[in-house]
Amino acid sequence: MTETAIPTFPLSRASGCPFDPPPQYATMREEAPVSPVRLWNGQIAWILTRYEDQRAVLADPRFSSDATRPGHPSQSPGISARRHTATPPFIVQDDPDHNRNRRMFTAHFTVKRIAAMKPRIQHIIDTLLDGMEAAGPPADLVRAFALPMPSLVISELLGVPQKDHGLFQRAARALVTLDSTPEQSRNAAGELADYLSTLITVKDSDPADDLLSALVVERMRTGELSRGQLVENAVLLLVAGHETTANMTTLGTLALLHHPEQLAVVRDSDDPARIATAVEELLRYLTITHSGRRRVAVEDVEIAGTVIHAGEGVILPNDSANRDESVFTDPDRLDIDRPGVRRHMAFGHGTHQCLGQNLARAELQLAYPALLRRFPKLHTTVPDDQLRFKEDMLVYGVHELPVAW
Repeated sequence: MTETAIPTFPLSRASGCPFDPPPQYATMREEAPVSPVRLWNGQIAWILTRYEDQRAVLADPRFSSDATRPGHPSQSPGISARRHTATPPFIVQDDPDHNRNRRMFTAHFTVKRIAAMKPRIQHIIDTLLDGMEAAGPPADLVRAFALPMPSLVISELLGVPQKDHGLFQRAARALVTLDSTPEQSRNAAGELADYLSTLITVKDSDPADDLLSALVVERMRTGELSRGQLVENAVLLLVAGHETTANMTTLGTLALLHHPEQLAVVRDSDDPARIATAVEELLRYLTITHSGRRRVAVEDVEIAGTVIHAGEGVILPNDSANRDESVFTDPDRLDIDRPGVRRHMAFGHGTHQCLGQNLARAELQLAYPALLRRFPKLHTTVPDDQLRFKEDMLVYGVHELPVAW
């Protein structure tokens, strides 16, 4: 491939189909599963489109998550400006530092711990739906339900006062918007870090029954976590904890509205296992982490016949892996009863697999049925071509979803 023929990443989605990944991925999986792409800054990186190749890289310590390493492929100027923090969160660390720091948080996101939270999550969902119903149609599903729901849940888990939601939602938006300038990104991160540092001081003097208080008492006071490390990891949890689930709630609802027979099953089923499978299929089908997981090779590695040299960046678009025909039969079809769907890559794979996946699953398993049962005639009020899809964000979704019922 000539230098001028190298495509620019991210690739474009097909017009008229908001749920499918770029159509070039299918060709690349078949003909060139390891291909060069050009990034926003001119850097050339490798894109891996096959499921098995992505799993292999994500489990291989020869590929680093450390965003400060030369060659690590950055998503945008704003994100690049945030790379060289003195206290990086565990998500951009390699083992053993990654595992050591991550283990301080895992006990708070176990299946058992999240199951105990379900009644509270259900109460938050029902309260928001009460508000939607009282206000009456039309409504923007994003503002009325999809964004505040996970925002309230992660805030309650962390111990962030509800009155401060506006601050961190505004800052989080700047941090995940791909066209944020370096200054905008640094300012948003600084505002959020200052806020959380002040909140940590409050927790230190008067601990409560929440995650931040527990980390202050059990980890910061003992010296296992510095204040800076706790702040950076709290920023990560706060931003990731509401941005991803909010977009899955909205986009998943839109996808179900496009498939009324499957929507009816989610709305009417009283089988938790079937609802759980439906959520897994929506996660696979939509794969909202559309900017791809990023790594850099620390030594020469051969993948699918191509040698990736030390210092070269790798992009793993999980939306391509989740449409791999060799793994998922008829992968471009939404099938909420798909067998074996939990093999999907929406939460990644390996040591860096998403810490909050149990919480996200719980929220979605409760949110979709509750929303559809409360408003059985839910429908959008504008055609898809008038919706603004989040091509400009780290996490795919829609900026607004006007609905009525």
